[in-house]
Parts: sequence; C-alpha cells; structure tokens
Amino acid sequence: MWKASEPTIVNSKRGFTLLEMIVATLIMAVAVTGLISGIAGATRNAAHLRDYDRVVQMARLRMNELLVDPRLPLNAGVGGMFDPALSGGMEAGWQAQSSIFEMPPHPAPGQLALEHIRLQVWWMSGSQRRTLELEALRKKVLLQEDIPVVGP
Repeated sequence: MWKASEPTIVNSKRGFTLLEMIVATLIMAVAVTGLISGIAGATRNAAHLRDYDRVVQMARLRMNELLVDPRLPLNAGVGGMFDPALSGGMEAGWQAQSSIFEMPPHPAPGQLALEHIRLQVWWMSGSQRRTLELEALRKKVLLQEDIPVVGP
C-alpha cells in the first residue's frame, strides 16, 4: 500500500539535448534559405515587371506622338533614344516606320488613305535586349508623291 507521507524522488532533467538543438537549427536554416531565395525571385520579377510597365507607358506616349505628327515620312524609318529621366535610367530607344496600308481604287491627291504605323521600342534588361512592338492605323490625306506611278 502506498503511504502519502513518504516522498517520492523523481530524477528527471528538463531541457533539450545538443542533438535536438542541432536538428532544430538545421531545419530553421533550410526554411530561412528557402524563404530568402523565394523573396529574391519575387524581387527580381517585380523589377522586370516595373521595367516592362515603364516601357509600355513610353511606347504608348511615343505612338500617340507619332499618330498626331503630320510630318511623319512615308516608307522611311525614324527613331531615337528615350530620355533617361523618362526611362528611369535604363537604356531604351525606339524605331518607327509608316507606310500606306490601303488606298482608294483610283488614288488622287487630296483623297483619304489608310496609313499603317509600326513602332518598335527596345530596352536593355541586364545584358539582354528586349523589344515591344505596337501598330496603329490612321487616316492620311494623299499627296502627289504618295501615289505610286503606274507604267504606261
């Protein structure tokens, strides 16, 4: 029978062993390494997305300028570089070309035709050159030099 007056001695030590601490530290190191690599990838993707958004805005701005420019030469390329303040410091430029898309059956000066404008914007992403292309159509009043000469 058990007596309540007799104290029982329990020899138990609480705490972690060195092996348990090493295993816990190793698990934490693996988890932190995975999180850091995930954050680095997300940061890199965010930078690419920011650059792409900036290029899209620059391309829209340039296309709008080309669409309202009546002096845009036909069948000749024009181009240039973007201002670094506008491009966020990245190296970027553009090239555009205009051509007649559709003419009336018997073209004459003063008639309307459809002009096709093709814009290519390029930028440097690290050491890689990336491009974005936009196309648009606009009305054009035909000039004598715009009308192709047909043989006799």
